Amino acid sequence: MIAVAKGKLKARMLEYFRRVEESGEELVVTDNRVPVLRVVPYRRKLDPEEAFGDLRGRVKYRGDITEPETREWLEK
Repeated sequence: MIAVAKGKLKARMLEYFRRVEESGEELVVTDNRVPVLRVVPYRRKLDPEEAFGDLRGRVKYRGDITEPETREWLEK
């Protein structure tokens, strides 16, 4: 977590925003040492193609993926 006073943030806002973007850390803005704001990086949800697209054609499953699998629950 990065903490910064309002006055210091005003003078170097773009620098702090870049740090949040690059590091992924949140930024807490303080006023008289009391936290007043929290800036967090925006994280968009990936669609399945973006998340797993590089695995297409590389993963092989040898069985019926719709068949229920209960063996692991029955074994102790």
